[in-house]
Amino acid sequence: MEQRDYSHEVRPLTSRSARWLLVAAGTVLVGIGILGVILPLLPGTPFLLLAAACYARASTRFYNWLLNNRLVGPTLAAWREDRSIPFRAKVSAISMVIIAFGISAGFVIEPVAARMAMAVLGLGIVVFLMRLPTSEAA
Repeated sequence: MEQRDYSHEVRPLTSRSARWLLVAAGTVLVGIGILGVILPLLPGTPFLLLAAACYARASTRFYNWLLNNRLVGPTLAAWREDRSIPFRAKVSAISMVIIAFGISAGFVIEPVAARMAMAVLGLGIVVFLMRLPTSEAA
């Protein structure tokens, strides 16, 4: 994968301590995002998008590293360019929502009203995900 320079997108804050805090927050968010790639019920992409936002205000080096990463870079680039998510990520996210909310509503939650609320919330998330544009990125 060709390394691109995204330096023109970085607008670092003037405060050095604020930049350090954003780099630290971005690094924690990358860690959570990586866990989200590994763990089936934790979404990784939103945390990686937040990490990119932190790095864009703090560090050209970290921002370039994240967007050029061979594993998460294509997904982040697709979102940045046309606000779309890769087909595989969409299918995975929808599947995980259905499984998690289905198990919760079907076996864990007792009151019928709470089950219905859980089902409606899960359906809302699935509809939201389905409405997002889909890209062909890996």
